[in-house]
Amino acid sequence: MTNPQEKLDVKGIQELIRFVSKSGVSEVSLEQGDFKLTIKTGREAGAQPQVQYIAQAPPQQMQMPAQPQAAQPAAESAAAPAAQSAPGESKGTPIKSPMIGTFYGRPSPDKEPFVKVGDKVEKGQVVCIIEAMKLFNEIESEISGTVLKVLVNESTPVEYDQPLFLIG
Repeated sequence: MTNPQEKLDVKGIQELIRFVSKSGVSEVSLEQGDFKLTIKTGREAGAQPQVQYIAQAPPQQMQMPAQPQAAQPAAESAAAPAAQSAPGESKGTPIKSPMIGTFYGRPSPDKEPFVKVGDKVEKGQVVCIIEAMKLFNEIESEISGTVLKVLVNESTPVEYDQPLFLIG
């Protein structure tokens, strides 16, 4: 985000939210062309920032990547025990969380899971939802294959880059 002409992606927005949370400012607004982002923090200590964005760009520019490019070391160390808990798990390819939030494997509590162990998934298929700051983000599979293991329990917090599923 050092270049003002650089496209602001999901990772950049997440970095900006973390920066604003730590800086102590109450509100930050950013505009780049047709894209406007406003981050407001509560006056109370420890309050979660609120994000409002308005985009008039085509939808494909606002899609969240299902697998981020870089990993955060803290998230790797937190996710490592879950990924290594059973000997057969390492044989699959993980689908990782692109953000911090709450994992939901079902579209709603009374519905069937998006996927379960043994299900075939196709690239682009929705496999779960991650709620981040009251926004429900559908997470799509980056690969095709069979679900070998669901690594996260329903309604539990997940970290950035944490493995959610193993696909074989």
